[in-house]
Amino acid sequence: MTIDAWGTGPAEAHGPIGVPLVDLLDRVLATGVVISGDVVIAIAEVPLVRLSLHALLSSVNERVPAPWADGGPL
Repeated sequence: MTIDAWGTGPAEAHGPIGVPLVDLLDRVLATGVVISGDVVIAIAEVPLVRLSLHALLSSVNERVPAPWADGGPL
């Protein structure tokens, strides 16, 4: 049996690679992530509508103070 550079043998080569979805979601919520994007609606290469999308995905914890001065609605 040969082992490639990633440490997997031939039987494991076709299995899932990476982190399980639950672990990935746990890490994203623990550290937070920002998602940004632009959507442009155009006709005949003339832009008519542009939407800028920005989202912050993070968990909320009562033990961590709010980043704004008044403590916020949370």
